[in-house]
Amino acid sequence: MEQKKSAKADLENKRNMFFLFGLVVALGVTLLAFEWTTKPTKVSSLGEIQSMVVEEEFIPVTREPEVKPPPPPPPQVVEVLNIVDDDVEIEDELEIEDSEADDETIIDVAPVIETMEEEEEEAPEIFTIVEEPAEFPGGIKALYNFISKSVKYPVIAQENGIEGTVFVKFVVDEQGNASSAEVLRGVDASLDSEALRVINSLPRFKPGKQRGRPVKVYYHAKINFQLQ
Repeated sequence: MEQKKSAKADLENKRNMFFLFGLVVALGVTLLAFEWTTKPTKVSSLGEIQSMVVEEEFIPVTREPEVKPPPPPPPQVVEVLNIVDDDVEIEDELEIEDSEADDETIIDVAPVIETMEEEEEEAPEIFTIVEEPAEFPGGIKALYNFISKSVKYPVIAQENGIEGTVFVKFVVDEQGNASSAEVLRGVDASLDSEALRVINSLPRFKPGKQRGRPVKVYYHAKINFQLQ
């Protein structure tokens, strides 16, 4: 006799449903496993660094005291006493002559030579401003005409294209001669040397006067070197 199963007890009809249910559960577990993350615990401190203060050791600098040699002992003076008997005659006796002088006595007196101290001659003062200033014959215009005609442009300065104005100072003495020329502001060694040569070749000035007498006076001039 064939046994028949109850429709409620037959699980074959629900096999597909169980399979799908198991598949959904497996997928859910897989997704949960992928999504599962762990948060790192918060680190409260990375540790503490303790600083140590190292005291510097100072080594005192010591110097040996200088040993000075003792001072030399003072020289000893030894007195030598010669004991002479009373009976011994002394040959070197001091003879005292009569020094009384009368009217006929001639006294030799060494002549006294008086030395005259040479008085130091004071250097004459060089004035900057005087009552009557020194003047070139013909005036300032004549002075610069003389300078422009006397200047010889140095060849080395021409080759190098050097030009400019040289400022000089010199002294006009009591006779009107120009001397002691010096460069106050120069341009080039060759131009400065030529400027001094021209100043030292100037003819006589009319000397400056202070209180009616000729005196030494400073004089300023400028020499312009310009290439054409």
